[in-house]
Amino acid sequence: MIPALENIDWHGFLGRPQFQSPAPAVLASLAREPILITGAGGSIGSALALKLGASGAQLILLESSENNLFDLESDFSSSGRTAEFYLGSAGDRSLLDEIFADYRPRIVFHAAAFKHVPLLEEQPFAAIANNIFGTQTLVAAASTYNARVILLSTDKAVAPASVMGATKRVGEQIVLTSGGTVLRLGNILGSCGSVAEVFARQIAAGAPLTVTDPAARRYFLTIPEAVDLLVGAAGEANPSGLFIPDLRSSHYIADLARFMAHSLAPGRNIPIEFTRLRAGDKETEALSSAQETLHAADTNGLIRVDTPGLIANQLHDLLKELSGSCELRELTPALFIVRRLVPDYTPSRTVESMLSTPESRVHNA
Repeated sequence: MIPALENIDWHGFLGRPQFQSPAPAVLASLAREPILITGAGGSIGSALALKLGASGAQLILLESSENNLFDLESDFSSSGRTAEFYLGSAGDRSLLDEIFADYRPRIVFHAAAFKHVPLLEEQPFAAIANNIFGTQTLVAAASTYNARVILLSTDKAVAPASVMGATKRVGEQIVLTSGGTVLRLGNILGSCGSVAEVFARQIAAGAPLTVTDPAARRYFLTIPEAVDLLVGAAGEANPSGLFIPDLRSSHYIADLARFMAHSLAPGRNIPIEFTRLRAGDKETEALSSAQETLHAADTNGLIRVDTPGLIANQLHDLLKELSGSCELRELTPALFIVRRLVPDYTPSRTVESMLSTPESRVHNA
């Protein structure tokens, strides 16, 4: 979280109390065995690592960003806590085998992912490689060593309109068919790269606040809530399955812009400029689809979701086909397979335009 956001009263904007934290016994239970966190240097990954570290858990922290890993090591050092730090990718099977063989983690929190929607519309192969095949590699390694994966997912995986959302939905299915846990969240206030961070930078620069559409709405949570919900989902009596936060209403992004302008620059009249929905954006997001069924969960703040999906053999065969298309960098067959994996995915015009280019090939990330 950038400094300007640390003291904002997010619940003043959300208009609801913070979700109840998991009982200390849940944290104590998780801390009894080693825990691996991927994407450990990100906003949620680092907050989760620090919370579990404070409970005495033995942590193995995997991060692909050198700067993020350096900052995370510094945070642990200043707090007097220890962990094992690895610079590398969650899709590196050799590295994963080394970690699992050396430390035998029984729980894996998988927070590593590419998440920027407009960027990934132009980099579909990179999104597929990281969000789908990185998850598949991690789940395969975890299954070999009898570890359970808890995937951090997104509401953009529901009837996705973006490559990012579609690849996260495939990741959900990979984890669910392995008996793992998926937690599907909304937008995280104050996280790195979030709209709140963008607004804070615009306010500091004296620039107008840019919002895609006056009707755009999103579900919002704080970083501590996201961490608590991850811990709660991991500690469920029957943790296998898909969970979503119990959020009754979404908020207008324009209202968040006004709230932040008032919080960070009281007395200043900061205009809002409405641009337009970007490639892959939707006007509103949903936490579940019409094809999914909701049930009460054991943990406060969570709802269990029954979701349709492919059986393991079908998923395996389609992923094998997808891998072949990606190796040849053939976008048309690759996107065709993604749509078979996620039937309610609607590609954006940006992606459709790529399909009309010669040989349907696009550049690397």
